[in-house]
Parts: sequence; C-alpha cells; structure tokens
Amino acid sequence: MTSALLETENVHLYYGEKEALKGINIDFKPNTINALIGPSGCGKSTYLRCLNRMNDLISGVKITGTFNFKGTDIYAPDVNLVTLRTEIGMVFQQPNPFPFSVYDNVAYGLRLNQHPSKTELDEKIEKALKKAAVWDEVKDDLNKNAMAFSGGQQQRICIARLLAVSPDIILLDEPTSALDPISSGEIEATLMQLKSTYTIIIVTHNLQQASRISDTTSFMLNGELIETGQTSKLFVTPDKQETSDYLNGKFG
Repeated sequence: MTSALLETENVHLYYGEKEALKGINIDFKPNTINALIGPSGCGKSTYLRCLNRMNDLISGVKITGTFNFKGTDIYAPDVNLVTLRTEIGMVFQQPNPFPFSVYDNVAYGLRLNQHPSKTELDEKIEKALKKAAVWDEVKDDLNKNAMAFSGGQQQRICIARLLAVSPDIILLDEPTSALDPISSGEIEATLMQLKSTYTIIIVTHNLQQASRISDTTSFMLNGELIETGQTSKLFVTPDKQETSDYLNGKFG
C-alpha cells in the first residue's frame, strides 16, 4: 500500500462557539483523485480550506487536530504559508484569473518565488498550459487578457497558474459548478490526466462527477465524516445508511 502524502486526524474546527468540523480523519495518497461529497453546509469546503490554511484568513476560527504533510505538521508555527500554498494549491468555484494577460497569470507564482530567466519562464508557462489542456486554445493569444476567455478556459488558465509552481496537491472547490457541461467535461478530462503527477482533492455537489473521476470518496454530513473509501465501493455498497440515503437522493 502506498503511504499517504497528507494525513488528517481528529480535525475539529470552531467558528467561535459553533463546531463546524467534528473529528475528521481522512488520508490522501499520491496520484489519486479524492472527492468530498455531502449536502450544502456539511463542512466539506471548510475542511478543504483547512488543508492549505485558507481558514487562517477568517477571524475567530479555532482548528485542532493533526495535518501531516510529507512528515510535517502544516499548522506548526514555523510553517511558511507562501511555501505551503505553493505545495498545496487551490482552484476556486468561480474562475478567478488576474485581470492581465494569460502569460502574466501563469508567470505570477514563478516570478514571486523563483525569478526565472525569460527563456525558462516561456518554457514553464507553455508546459503548465499544456498540462492544463488549454495551450492549443491560448497559444496565439498569450498577451490577451485572461478574463476575455470563456469560463472553462479561464478555469484551466487558473489550473495552469497553479501547476506552474509545481504543487504536490491540488485542491478544487466545486471547480465546474459555474461552467456548462462541455467545459465541465474538459476540466474533468484535464484532472484525469493530471492524476499521474499530482494528488487531487475535489469538493463537488455533482455525484456523477465524483463517481466518474475519483478514486476515493468521503461523505460528510453536519460536520462529521460519515464514510470514506474507494469510490467504486462507496457508490455501490456503502457501509452507512446515511450514505445510501444521500446517494439515492433522499436528502441533500
């Protein structure tokens, strides 16, 4: 068995007095797609944001538990947040390219962290856009404002921006919910290709999407992890009645 790249144990999160996550235990192995599913407000996006400390930006939040990433506790006081968010990058629900050229979007993190030469930059940008399966659509328009492209293209430009800095883990929070079915399909195909190099963790409301692309699925309800396991098993023979009820549309 491959050991986990990221292990989370007994994760609790409080907004003031309100407990939003209630002892979550999930591990993520290299080169897998891991889906987090559950009804709105169940805690899956909150949990996802714990994985690269995005909840640090919210006042009054208290997080306990362990987050072991490559042998390091990501909540240790000496952790560099810029480095952490390079290694564990995030793509959001709404495509959020910066309001400048495609080239400068993808170059952004590279310039911030590495100061490469123009030749190196050109190579890394092309490579990232190819990995994000959007190179052929933008290669003649690299100086065009990224916001001028379609929603699906913008989302893949954002994925390329993340890939350019060579993360280990890609976090995606409902990355296709704002997109049409064709664009969603293109993002899914891109993620399937990226799995060979990265560990991917995706929050999705789309159960068909989770069943199509993920290796593991974790079902959350009211801040608790109800069940986690191989997607092929969980969708067909879940262990818990709540999981079965959710998958069969009885609530959610």
